[in-house]
Amino acid sequence: MSNIHASCVSWQDKGILLLGRSGRGKSDLCLRLISKYDAVLVADDRVDLNVSRETILASAPKILQGMLEVRGVGILQLPFVKQTKLDLVVELVEDLSEIERLPEPQSWDYEGVKLPLIKLFGFEVSAADKIIATLRWPRAVK
Repeated sequence: MSNIHASCVSWQDKGILLLGRSGRGKSDLCLRLISKYDAVLVADDRVDLNVSRETILASAPKILQGMLEVRGVGILQLPFVKQTKLDLVVELVEDLSEIERLPEPQSWDYEGVKLPLIKLFGFEVSAADKIIATLRWPRAVK
């Protein structure tokens, strides 16, 4: 098991891992996924990852369970799930110009397990919508 700087939510039993440097909008995007799509918090800021039977399981360190940092508000105590199987990795970039208009499919490799990866600008109004669309509907062209 390892601990990484990231955030994670679960939506309809699908785990979404948000990666990005500090200030890229991980916690903010978690809040939008929770508020708009009824996602459930798994972990904010620090995520424990464990590989089991070719799946990646994400959880929060016990001391951080249920806590979400909301900039300008403080730390909120939210309902949470203790663990989720990851299905999608979202890398948050610094600037919208870093995102390709029609990107080729990408993957994120963790200890030999590959997951689909998309890159988004975390503060874009439609960022949460794009994550849910990626999980709901297949790409038309691969």
